[in-house]
Amino acid sequence: MSQKITASTLRIGKRYRAERVDDNYDAIVIGSGIGGLTSAALLSQMGQKVLVLEQHYTAGGFTHAYERNGYEWDVGVHYIGDMGRKSTGRGLFDYISGGKLEWAEMDPVYDRIILGDEQFDFVSGKENFKDSLKQQFPDEADAIDQYVELVLKTGKFMGNISQLKAMPNMMGKLMSLSSKNKLPDYALDTSYNVLKGLTDNEKLIAVLCGQWGDHGCPPKESTFLMHALIAGHYFNGGFYPVGGASKIAETIIPQIQASGGDVFTYADVEEILVHKNTAVGVKMVDGHCIYAPTVISNAGVVNTFSRLLPQAVSDKLGYAQKATALERSMSHVGMYIGLKGTAEELQLPKTNLWIYLDQHHDKNVAALRADPNAPLPLVYVSFPSAKDPDFQRRYPGRSTIEIVSGPCDYEQYRQWADKTWGKRGDDYEALKQDLSDRMLAALYKQMPHLEGKIDYSEVSTPLSTSHFCRYEHGQAYGLAHTKDRFEQDWLKPATKLPGLYLTGQDVVSCGVVGALMSGMIAAMSVVGLRGAGELLKKIKSGVVI
Repeated sequence: MSQKITASTLRIGKRYRAERVDDNYDAIVIGSGIGGLTSAALLSQMGQKVLVLEQHYTAGGFTHAYERNGYEWDVGVHYIGDMGRKSTGRGLFDYISGGKLEWAEMDPVYDRIILGDEQFDFVSGKENFKDSLKQQFPDEADAIDQYVELVLKTGKFMGNISQLKAMPNMMGKLMSLSSKNKLPDYALDTSYNVLKGLTDNEKLIAVLCGQWGDHGCPPKESTFLMHALIAGHYFNGGFYPVGGASKIAETIIPQIQASGGDVFTYADVEEILVHKNTAVGVKMVDGHCIYAPTVISNAGVVNTFSRLLPQAVSDKLGYAQKATALERSMSHVGMYIGLKGTAEELQLPKTNLWIYLDQHHDKNVAALRADPNAPLPLVYVSFPSAKDPDFQRRYPGRSTIEIVSGPCDYEQYRQWADKTWGKRGDDYEALKQDLSDRMLAALYKQMPHLEGKIDYSEVSTPLSTSHFCRYEHGQAYGLAHTKDRFEQDWLKPATKLPGLYLTGQDVVSCGVVGALMSGMIAAMSVVGLRGAGELLKKIKSGVVI
């Protein structure tokens, strides 16, 4: 059942007005995704006054949440791994949130992979993960053991490589020659090829690749490096922010304000200002210019070099050509569902469902690319109201479900791109209704008791992502996580233009923690080697201003 769309009442950040902006910032951050917020918070803790400019009505980027008709949904924080122990990610979140961001653990079964009529559980804990799979694949015990070890081994390389991205060019190049900092060849091979080297069991390969929607590339297109980063990230289970996704931005912003900084929404940047071959500030769409010695773009590399940086500057540096040549990640459709009743009453689990037609991921994706009316190759279902122990306090007697499906062809939606959001006409609404019916059919097959229980629902398309997040093709993960992307040594925080830095999921990898890490290495790049050492000590101490 769908009702009239009303504006979200959940807003984080302060509305931009030119007269509210100071004139003495140390750094300007374009975009308030987790990469931008992390960079801003860390620089603030180093004593810098940082301005964050967000074009959306609320801060957070893909970590924001919205409320409508008495329900609340997140748009990108479906679950996060490694938040139950002192991992690097947890320590960094604790620091930039001043210890105010809390995490709730999901069910021991954090992901359920469904291939047709069969289901396979990913269970929290490395040994539990292996034991669960061995029960269903008893002849593949050795392959499962080898797989887990290979995932953990591969993931360690990314930590070293990420640190190199924060170093000055020459030093980074020299250190990259070390064997511990060099990716083994298999890491950039496809997930399918690497797993095929461990087992001939196609069903097991399909199950192990059952989280491919977390990075957007099916097994024969994705790098094993990206596969390993995602899989290993969740070996210790999945977690969800207590109070919902909006708590991420809400708890980080005070650390930015601690040194006099600001986070403005409705703050649309038109251009990065360049003077004497140096980034010196930004020009807003209202014509107001704001100056600072450091500009950090969290807008994605394509937007940064093709839209925000003056074309002549971008062309001269060669960035525009490089950025536009890289493949974009997948687009997706989403469905946001509200139900009367608690998660317990409705039997909603804290487990994610990954629903596939069968074990042939790549074949089914190819079929959808050839024909948009083909069966949906991937339907992901999340139950945020079950994951968040604070949800019932905020929305008593209500529950929510989120469904994501993809990949989508943006060209199918382009004809409505210039129409106003919410006013795209009957044909567009009919297309969304068809998508709704197909996603609900997948949900009801797994949870038939929910049929007839929906109080409110709405569907988002790649146009929604394009409108709210400024990704031209509505892509979910910025650049595609293919081999080509990981071979671009220019994808790092420091650019060839003095004063301009990059942060966000294009710098390290996709996902909340990938963008979080990019925020840290961007801040390290800004403050230099000596400052980076001091910053790491501050993070380790956990003491904030």
